[in-house]
Amino acid sequence: MSCSEPEGRGGDPQQTGVVFNIQRFSIEDGPGIRTTVFMKGCPMRCVWCHNPEGIAFERQLMWFDVRCIGARDCLEACPNGALELGRSGMTIDRERCDACGRCADACPARALELVGKDYTPHEAFQEVYRDEAFYRNSGGGVTVSGGEPSMQPRFVAELLRLSKEAGLHTALDTCGFASGTVLEKLLESADMVLLDLKHMDPAKHLELTGVELEPVLENARMVSSSGRPVWVRTPVVPGCTDSAENIASIGRFIAEELPSVERWDLLAFNNTCGSKYSRLDMTWELEGVPLLSAEAMEALAEKARAAGVPEVCWSGTTRSS
Repeated sequence: MSCSEPEGRGGDPQQTGVVFNIQRFSIEDGPGIRTTVFMKGCPMRCVWCHNPEGIAFERQLMWFDVRCIGARDCLEACPNGALELGRSGMTIDRERCDACGRCADACPARALELVGKDYTPHEAFQEVYRDEAFYRNSGGGVTVSGGEPSMQPRFVAELLRLSKEAGLHTALDTCGFASGTVLEKLLESADMVLLDLKHMDPAKHLELTGVELEPVLENARMVSSSGRPVWVRTPVVPGCTDSAENIASIGRFIAEELPSVERWDLLAFNNTCGSKYSRLDMTWELEGVPLLSAEAMEALAEKARAAGVPEVCWSGTTRSS
C-alpha cells in the first residue's frame, strides 16, 4: 500500500473533515486533561484495531440491538430499501446504504447511529476550545487522532493551527504510515507527537497491519529529528506484538535512533470492542482472545526499561493471574 499524500479534506476553512468522535476529558492521549478529535480513515488494517469505525473514510451506519424497540420507523424512512428487521435483528445492505442518516433521524429509540460527522476546522476548534479552562489548569490540550490524521491533512493542519494560535497545547497521534511531506506540514503546529510502533519484524508488520514497516521507521526518525517531544505507544496484543523479542527490538530502535522520545507507553490488549465489529458487519479476528496478566505486562515493561528509554509506562485492563 502506498503512503503517498492522500487527497484529504479541509484546508479551506469552509471545507470539511470527517470526524467520528470528539472525546473530552481524555487523560491517555498526551499530558494533562485533553480533548481528542478522532478522524475517520486509516491506511492500516491492524488485526487488533479497537476503533474499527475509524478505518473507513466514509460515514457508516451502526445498529444497537440493546436500544431497538422494533418501531420500524427506520424501514419506512430509508429511501434505498437498505434495512430489514427480522427475528435475528437488523440487516443493513451495505451496498445500498449511502449513510444518508434518515433512518437514524426517524428512530425513536436512537438504535441507529451514523458514525462520522462533517466539521469545518473552525467548528471542530470551537468544540475543542470549550474546555480551555481544563487544559490550562492541568497542562493539557488537544490531540488529533484517528483513524490516521494524515489521511485528512489539510483539515488537520488547519485545526492544529487554530488550536496552537489560541494558546492550546497540541498533539498529533499518528501510526507513522504517511507521506513524510504531509507529516512535516502537520508538525508545524504540533507541540508533540504520539507515535505508534507496533512490530519491528518487517514481515510480521506487513501481516499484522497490512502495510510495510520501513516508511513508519523513516517517519519516526524524521519526527524525532524535528525536535518535537515524542511519546511512543505500542499495543501489546497476545500472539501478535507481545513477545519479549519484539519489545526489546522496539526499545533498541527508540534508544539508538529516536533521541526526542520522552516516554514509551505499552498498551494492554483490549478485547471489549467486538460489538463494534458486529454493528459494522465486520469480522473481529481476535474474538475470544484473553486479556494479558498484570505480571506479563510488568515483565514486558521491565524488558522495555532495560533498553534505556527515559520513561516506560504500561496501562490497560488485565486479567487475574
